[in-house]
Amino acid sequence: MATRGINPHNGGEENPLEGNKPQKENAPDAQNRRALGDIGNFVTVRGVDVKLPNRPVTRGFCAQLVANAQAKAEAENNKVGSVKKLLDVPAPVAVNGAVVDQKKAAVNPKRNLVIEISPDSEEEVKMEERKKHYIKKKANSLTSVLTARSKAACGLTNKPKDTVVDIDADDAENELAAVEYVEDIYKFYKLIEEEIRLRDYMDSQPEINQKMRSILVDWLIEVHQKFELLPETLYLTVNIVDRFLAVKSVPRRDLQLVGISAMLMASKYEEIWAPEVNDFVCISDRAYSHDQILKMEKAILGHLEWTLTVATPYVFLVRFIKASIPDKEMEQMAHFLSELAMMHYGAAVMFCPSLVAASAVYAARCTLVKTPAWDATLQFHTGFSEAQLLGCAKLLVSFHSTAASADNKLKVVYRRYSNPERAAVALLSPAKSLTFAPSTC
Repeated sequence: MATRGINPHNGGEENPLEGNKPQKENAPDAQNRRALGDIGNFVTVRGVDVKLPNRPVTRGFCAQLVANAQAKAEAENNKVGSVKKLLDVPAPVAVNGAVVDQKKAAVNPKRNLVIEISPDSEEEVKMEERKKHYIKKKANSLTSVLTARSKAACGLTNKPKDTVVDIDADDAENELAAVEYVEDIYKFYKLIEEEIRLRDYMDSQPEINQKMRSILVDWLIEVHQKFELLPETLYLTVNIVDRFLAVKSVPRRDLQLVGISAMLMASKYEEIWAPEVNDFVCISDRAYSHDQILKMEKAILGHLEWTLTVATPYVFLVRFIKASIPDKEMEQMAHFLSELAMMHYGAAVMFCPSLVAASAVYAARCTLVKTPAWDATLQFHTGFSEAQLLGCAKLLVSFHSTAASADNKLKVVYRRYSNPERAAVALLSPAKSLTFAPSTC
């Protein structure tokens, strides 16, 4: 027979299994005894918690308790299920003033199509609607409209932008090309060409005129060709002569001596194997002695303050020809026009070296009918636009036109570039479309 605990409502009846034990003086109070009694009255039978009554529990009575507990649990489950079904039943909806039962309306899915949208989707739809509401169509201003119409009228709307070609890409592995520094080098040349630019000195020379200078330069070009010197040597020689004549009055008899001494200095500066002083004595038909040449060399260096690193037209010409991506004919034509400019005093004084070089390239392209005559790559590397070159280019073309004339006695440059080894560019017809117009640098 099962034990029975103390029932708090039983008037303190003793448990028969405990007997008549004397109570301790420090026994817990009645509230604690009742709590312990409640805990002891719960047992688990066949998975169901059953509170034991204050009576002996037999097997039959225990089975009845379990059955009652299970029935109570099933009743609670049925109650929860019925409430859930009630919550799932759709409420009536008023449509056009009439009450429609959603449960009946759901029977015909064709008439009422219900689309469920999650809360996140609803927020996204609302945000899209707000964006569409606040996004305004971009309005074109009057200036932009007029600019677009002007470009369309001039045919500039679909014109592609010119690209600048990297002319140093092929020399990336060539250490002598100095690709890393070449742009800075030419920026330096641009600066120093303005510092040492020639001025009109012919009025300060009492015994020398422009024609005499042209005769001297023509003879120096012939000497340069016989000695087979570098082009840099020729351009530096003429530069030294002009700078010295700009600061020192020279008698007519000493003009050729100035040219010989200038070429000697330029050869020492540019050449690996420079001609000797005796070679210049012989080439001048012994008009000047060894001592006279050395004395004039010393005088020139003193007046020029030993400044020999200068920006000649040849320095820029090499770079600008490379920017034009030339063939042999184009390259020789540019050198031909540049040497013609070097012979004429007006071109040497009127224009700066970089402009002469750029104009020679432009005039050569016009002579050979290269298209385009001037592009973005050439403008980027030369720093000149086509309009800036027209004056000097027309002057060079006029020199080309008169180079073969019978009145011209100075034909060293013309004969030099009439040789097939130099593509005979002097024999080509000049660009007659370019007429002479004075310009300034």
